[in-house]
Amino acid sequence: MTSTAHLETVLDRITENRQDYIDRLLSYLRQPSISAHGLGIPETADFLVTSLNRIGMDARLLQTSGHPFVYARRDDVPGAPTVLLYGHYDVQPADPLDEWVSPPFEPEIRDGRIWARGVGDNKGQHFAQMLALETWMSVAGKLPCNVVMLLEGEEEIGSPHIAECVTENRSLLDHVDLVVTADGPVHESGLSTLKFGPRGMIGFELQVRHAARDFHSGNWGGVAPNPIWTLVHLLATMKNANGDITIDGFYDGIEPPDAETRKALDALPVDLDRLRSSVDMPRLDAPADRPYHDRLSLWPTFTVNGFHSGYGGPGTKTVLPCEALVKCDMRLIEPQSCEDIFRKVEAHVARHAPEVTLVRQGSMEPSSTPLDSPFTGPIQKAFRVAQGREALLVPPMGGSLPDYVWTKILGVPSFCTPYGNHDQANHAPNENMEVDRYINGIRTGAALLASLGEMR
Repeated sequence: MTSTAHLETVLDRITENRQDYIDRLLSYLRQPSISAHGLGIPETADFLVTSLNRIGMDARLLQTSGHPFVYARRDDVPGAPTVLLYGHYDVQPADPLDEWVSPPFEPEIRDGRIWARGVGDNKGQHFAQMLALETWMSVAGKLPCNVVMLLEGEEEIGSPHIAECVTENRSLLDHVDLVVTADGPVHESGLSTLKFGPRGMIGFELQVRHAARDFHSGNWGGVAPNPIWTLVHLLATMKNANGDITIDGFYDGIEPPDAETRKALDALPVDLDRLRSSVDMPRLDAPADRPYHDRLSLWPTFTVNGFHSGYGGPGTKTVLPCEALVKCDMRLIEPQSCEDIFRKVEAHVARHAPEVTLVRQGSMEPSSTPLDSPFTGPIQKAFRVAQGREALLVPPMGGSLPDYVWTKILGVPSFCTPYGNHDQANHAPNENMEVDRYINGIRTGAALLASLGEMR
């Protein structure tokens, strides 16, 4: 039988097993796995290895200097593509606990949704991929294409060891042709999305200290330099009121979008009036005429995350502070790199405010896969077969994920196919996932394997 013929049976089997698949996800969600606290990580990793071996994968742990990765592989079809399914088994801390309607690690089903920490980010989504593998093997005895699964235990703390893991275990990943990540929410319209990469990110602090102690502003104002003004003036040289980042060379190498990207961005729906009113936001950031999705995809950003100095309590305190600190991040797009941009920030600070100390924080490179990749059509077919409609094509945009390890270290195209509802509240209290989206995730994962299996 062809993979297409088997797929009909696979999709029927998913429908038959719906309640069992829900119950098994609830059991998985009861296991805490908070990477920031090191809570439940070994137990969860062992559970996944056991589960993947049980369904017929060849699974084991890949140790790093941090938390382990779960690695599994099955090669059933010589000449067919090998897809790497990436996800992460660690979750965010559940605080503040008093804002949860039900305990974060005691999953409940209410209003057609599963409520639990990690259900959307990312346990429910990679577990759907696992069940797609299991269903295929229970029906056909094998997979329609070759599969590697790699599940990380540190994504929620910035993936500090993923590059190390991929580099040191390159021989286990050499035959991978593409990477598919099921993570994140669908479009706010409810339509599924096929994403082609994330922006990168670099964080840093600007620190300055002008004296050994704070001063009385009447006795020392005009005498002691004010560190707040020092940082305000520096920041004003880095970004102007029109929204332009004025660091020399910051935009070097950035090109206008190609025709496919321009078409995809223009096709993405957005209701700006509703969006602004939903968060009580009277206007967009400068420049006012820049299209909404262009802001998230085609332009890097410079954000002041926090400004810390002096007195912020009730009433008045006429103090002249002795030190100030600004926390910042920049979201980067191809072809920018974290190293190059940090060097340019470093040179700018040295030239405009040499008394200010620049401290680098975490970073993640941008990643991009061409929209006209030969895998775009087969992935779109999987959405069409499993969900009855194609997904919106989303050029690289938004937040930052460790996608660069696939496109820049492995050198393969990488795609993100979110299954979670747009209001899943990941990282917040009352994280949730619609039950139907979870089941559709299993269906889509199964259809993806079939679609790739038709390629040679």
